This record gives sequence, structure tokens and C-alpha cells, in this order.
Amino acid sequence: MSDRRRWVANAVRRIEADFNRSADTHLIRLDLDRHPGITLYLKDESSHPTGSLKHRLARSLFLYALCNEWIGPDTCVIEASSGSTAVSEAYFAKMLGLRFIAVVPAATAQPKLDAIRFHGGEIHMVDDPGTVYAVAQRLAHETGGHYLDQFTYAERATDWRGNNNIAESIFAQMAEEEYPVPAWIVCGAGTGGTSATIGRYIRYQRHPSRLCVADPEQSIFHRHHADRSQVTLRSSHMSRIEGIGRARVEPSFLPGVIDRMIAVSDADSIGAMRALSDRLGRRVGGSTGTNIWACLHLAEDMERAGEHGSIVTLLCDAGDRYGCTYYDEDWIAAQGINWSPGADRVAHFLGRPS
Repeated sequence: MSDRRRWVANAVRRIEADFNRSADTHLIRLDLDRHPGITLYLKDESSHPTGSLKHRLARSLFLYALCNEWIGPDTCVIEASSGSTAVSEAYFAKMLGLRFIAVVPAATAQPKLDAIRFHGGEIHMVDDPGTVYAVAQRLAHETGGHYLDQFTYAERATDWRGNNNIAESIFAQMAEEEYPVPAWIVCGAGTGGTSATIGRYIRYQRHPSRLCVADPEQSIFHRHHADRSQVTLRSSHMSRIEGIGRARVEPSFLPGVIDRMIAVSDADSIGAMRALSDRLGRRVGGSTGTNIWACLHLAEDMERAGEHGSIVTLLCDAGDRYGCTYYDEDWIAAQGINWSPGADRVAHFLGRPS
């Protein structure tokens, strides 16, 4: 076995050992008193070592690149990211002793940048979010490194048939609940990798569950789902909700495995985020608010149709990364966001803690 092959084998072992030391993320049950017969569950992805859903993706991307021999002991690893994926990738790069550069939009929340640096990553900031792909590719060429390219490889790096992916974990944790097979599973889409994994797994296991993707109003994804000819946004104005929604249809976004998409305004995402934080007694991030707003609509539709069942969604990350944005009243005022009506509606939907 060559020295490089031995290094790759050891790198894979170290990542797998890290996984073996980690417990599965919690599934939190919320009874909806105003919707009898419908129960909401939150898959709490904030409990990963790097604090977000993207920890799963980063691990998969590193294993995929290692087993393809795209990464070696001296490879500089580069990613284009709005923050959370880069935080998790910096963690794995540091574990393997590799240099890591994150290409991020200038508007990325400062705590995410601090977390990337905490794990040894470097920051390359760009003013135009649409240039992150080209800049990451250029840096990979200049350094002789590897561009992980989450937007292309997210849907194929994760084993959607099982191997403890997020979908398999959800169904295993739901096994003893009143409605063990969810009526709906709700997630957002940044790369599209999570929705691709969940949608494929549902079909592979022949479950009747439906997949709903909650998407910012300013994203192309829900437009593309409705009309496949729409692949880019003409407007440069993007959502303020970090981590989800894109201006172009990413290669990993697979609309065919999605049963429904719900477009959510930034104000309603932040209002739902605030209301859920009050309900849980701890802060959650903006993309979680987007998911909760979609859950509200699905629960109302189920009730009108006389349906009972469970809805499962993702608590994507904690709110401590957004203290200078979504939880900062000066920032909210400067953005002109009126989140109170959305918060009131979601608070009514969630009810009081028992």
C-alpha cells in the first residue's frame, strides 16, 4: 500500500471514529393542542459537534472526496458556503491536518465566521454571492487544492438508501410514536442534498410520507419546482435567511422527489423563529423558522381535510449564531422587517408549553 493510500485509509478511519463517538440527534415532540390528532416533531440538528445540520453533509463530502482520492495529505480544501457548511468542513479539515479556505458572502453572520476560524479555517469574502462558485474554483486551481463543491455533490455524497442518513434516523426514532410514519417531512433547501436524501429514502422504503420543502420567497427553487424552465433569478435581491434558498438551481436540487414547496417571506421566517424559540425556551436559527411556517400550513390543511398524523421537520441550527442579525432589534429595524404578525400566528399554532 502506498503512503498516500495509507494516509487516506487513516483519514477515513478518523472520520468514522468521530462518528462512532457521536450520539444521534434528538427528536423533540411538540403536541399541538389546537390541532388534535396532529403532532409536530423537531429533529434537533443543532446538537452535532459543529452545531448544525451541515455536519452530516460535511462528513459525507469529505468521505466522498477521500474515497475518490481527490484529497491527500497536502491538499488545500476549499468550499463556497454561506457559513454553516464551512464551519463543519473546517472541523473535519482540522481533524485531518488540512488547510481549509471558506469562500463566503460578505453578509455572512459574524459568529459563523468566528466559528470557521475557531476550527482553523481561513475566510475569503466576496461582495457578490453569485461569484462564490467561480472564486472557490479559482482558489482550488491556484493552490493545487480541491473544491468540495457542496452544491454539486451533496445529493450523491450521502447514501440515501440508509447508512444512518437523516431520513433513516427520523423513521427509526418515530417507530414507537402514535403515528410512526409521518404524513409530512419538512426541510429547507440550500444545496438540495437533504431534500434529495429524504425524498429518495421515502420512495426506496415505499413509505406514503410526503416531502415538503420550505423555501424563501426570493429563491429560485420553488419557482423551478413549479416550472422547470425557470433556472435562475433575474433579481439580485436575495433572502436574508442564511443557508437556504438560491438564485440559481443547484445541481443537487432534485425537484422530482419533492411533493410540495411552500414559499415563505423573511418576515414570517423570523416571526416563526422567534415564536418557536419562546416555545422551546432556547433560540433557534432562521431556516428553522422557515420550516415551522410551512408546518403550520400543512397542519391547517390536514385539519381541514380531517387527517390525523405526524409532521417532522428539522431544527437546523441554534440561534446563537444570529445574535447580531435575527435577534438584534437594530438590525431588524434597519432591514424593515415586521416579524410580529408571523410570530403571533405561529405562537397560536404551537400553543403553550405543557
